[in-house]
Amino acid sequence: MYSTDRTVEIAQEFGAKVFLHERVVEFEIARKLAIEKASNDWMFFLDADELVPFPLARCLLQIAHEDAVDVVRVPRLNYLIGAAMQYSGWGPNQDKQYRLFRRGKLGVRANMHDHIEVFPGAKVHELSFPSDGAIIHFSYLDFEHFIAKLNRYTNVHALQAAKTGEHPHIVKALFKATRKFLAYYLLRKGYRDGWRGIYLALLMFFYEIATFAKLTQLRLVGDREDIQNMYAKEAERYLSEYVEC
Repeated sequence: MYSTDRTVEIAQEFGAKVFLHERVVEFEIARKLAIEKASNDWMFFLDADELVPFPLARCLLQIAHEDAVDVVRVPRLNYLIGAAMQYSGWGPNQDKQYRLFRRGKLGVRANMHDHIEVFPGAKVHELSFPSDGAIIHFSYLDFEHFIAKLNRYTNVHALQAAKTGEHPHIVKALFKATRKFLAYYLLRKGYRDGWRGIYLALLMFFYEIATFAKLTQLRLVGDREDIQNMYAKEAERYLSEYVEC
């Protein structure tokens, strides 16, 4: 999607074929183009902030060579603010990703964080950490980085909810936010990740609140351009009024 950093340049230096995708809000849909452009029967998704250790690479190559399954869910070890998370829903056996798959057995849809569609009849195999290894994901450098992405992702979720006709309600927002906090901190044992776990759970609480706030704005007022136009009209109205001091 016309990256502004050195991603394209670095990929080309290592001999990769680079295909450009228009900038879209539901950015995960770019994976669909990747599937269409890939030339082999087996494919593997990897993001720019991830790496595959050699033990996992050998395991995945063996699975593809044996040819007994169609789709593989791979554990992912997520780093948050300088350390690997073991729980909080971000632990390697809690966050398994559909990454290795045979052509025609997996597709991509526009929904962010729910974009993978495993086709009916596909044989799915799950790997386990630490025995099989995990994708290493260097996700967030600091909380400024986290909040910047939270702002971006909540924009996408609010737009998707508005498109489907979802109606915002403060009670529903509080319910979903509280449920998410409890899921991350208690159910997924975020308390075992120390201060990172509690702050992650609180930020995910805020994630739901921010999404519903943006959805309310979109449905009742409009987007930023709509509001700018409204302010322009208000400014004209004020300036057109003659007030005698």
